[in-house]
Amino acid sequence: MSIAKFMILAGDIGGTKTLIGLFEPDMPRPRPLAVRAFATLEFGDLPSMLSIFVNDASPKGAVIESACFGVAGPIVGDTAQLTNVGWRVDARQVASAWGLKRVWLLNDLEAMACGVSVLHESEVHTLQKGEASGTGNIAVIAAGTGLGQALLHNVGGRLVPSPSEAGHADFAARTERDIALLRDLVARHGRAAVEDVVSGPGLANIHRMTHGAASCDADIDLGQADAPAAISRAALDRRCRGCVDALELFVEAYGAEAGNLALRAVATGGVYVGGGIALKILPALTSGAFMKAFRAKPPFEPMLDKIPVKVILNAEVGLLGAAVFAAAS
Repeated sequence: MSIAKFMILAGDIGGTKTLIGLFEPDMPRPRPLAVRAFATLEFGDLPSMLSIFVNDASPKGAVIESACFGVAGPIVGDTAQLTNVGWRVDARQVASAWGLKRVWLLNDLEAMACGVSVLHESEVHTLQKGEASGTGNIAVIAAGTGLGQALLHNVGGRLVPSPSEAGHADFAARTERDIALLRDLVARHGRAAVEDVVSGPGLANIHRMTHGAASCDADIDLGQADAPAAISRAALDRRCRGCVDALELFVEAYGAEAGNLALRAVATGGVYVGGGIALKILPALTSGAFMKAFRAKPPFEPMLDKIPVKVILNAEVGLLGAAVFAAAS
């Protein structure tokens, strides 16, 4: 007689890409059995995506007891509305469709924060070694389609994840270039949120400002979905002065906002930088400009100097974090 294998279904639902995985509930780090990436907008809802994944990926004898999904948007009760696309995720609908005992929804950065606690050293790149406090909080920031931020509050030695919508807070201009960008964004949109600068679309906004009326030497069409990636490549290859300036401003703004988050969270346990953009522009993040902007907050430079800052290299950390949360709940 075969013995049922109890599994966790996990997902990292983004505005552009969604990762779905099936995990064995090992502790402290669940073991992935199958992971698949989907283009989010090729599906009308999560259940239709899950039906394809589960039918294709479930091993014989597998019983899915619970599920957890990180969602790029605020969680209200058992539902979540994605911020940048028209998807609505309903935990009760998923539980009913698949006969699951429990389905959890987390903010996508909250899920990423859960994954941070089980990362190996080989899965991070250190920007600043620092001196991590064993009793300190940890902060996570990730730029992609939008900008996400989350905290891990250290409560008696236990790290408790907490979501935020801080990416929609106001952009804090620091330099003359920042002020010029702020004026441009306010003229266009009436307000400048931090993710209007520190995100993929934000890099395109910066590109408009750094080029002005001049043409782009890399001939980048800002109307294309891959424009931010094209700007980054042109900047790293130094094919266009305006693109170089745009990426420099982006990196400085990213570092400054990471430093703001470190102060808000008193993140003496460390700051982790995630998201797809960080992986693509790692040479720019390691140039020194990111950390210079991170630390430039008198009179708190001594505290910020001691905070470990690491770039997450594991592109599936949000998916892993959703599985971590489900396994521990």
